[in-house]
Amino acid sequence: MVIACLGWGSLIWKPGALPLASKWFLDGPDLPIEFARVGDGGELATAICANAHPCTVLWAVLNVKNLEEACEALRVREQIPQDREDGIGIFTTSSSPVGVIAEWALLHQLDAVIWTSLPPRFEDIEGLIPTVDDAVSYLAGLSADAQEHARDYVRQVPAQIDTSYRREINSRLGWHQ
Repeated sequence: MVIACLGWGSLIWKPGALPLASKWFLDGPDLPIEFARVGDGGELATAICANAHPCTVLWAVLNVKNLEEACEALRVREQIPQDREDGIGIFTTSSSPVGVIAEWALLHQLDAVIWTSLPPRFEDIEGLIPTVDDAVSYLAGLSADAQEHARDYVRQVPAQIDTSYRREINSRLGWHQ
């Protein structure tokens, strides 16, 4: 069984114990990604946002025996509580093969695909997507250490995750690479 994991944020440069069997490939599906989830470290992390412009995400093959092992490894890496049902997205070829991820997975002859599916989060409200002005103001208002961490996060996200918020954040806060 060939299982891939999609990535667009810190998973790429900090996979931790995620059992990668390949490098990160640059030709994943096009998904609507934006800097819209306040992370545990204060950074404005990337998340799938329904109205965001699609970006080509990255992907890697996992060294796992089955889908349950893959999901558990991603859950542990992402520190998603065990009782949280919506934290990991799953596509399998045995499910209805419809949509962008399905078409991409079939093209790459993958049996299953998983990804972090935590929603946007702003002002401690799950599902709340900040406006670009709110995002920039939030980052500008962080303490020096937290702002440095947030800036490093934005800089380390792969360049192909070129979002409108990222461009505004970099422009308004001078965070260019």
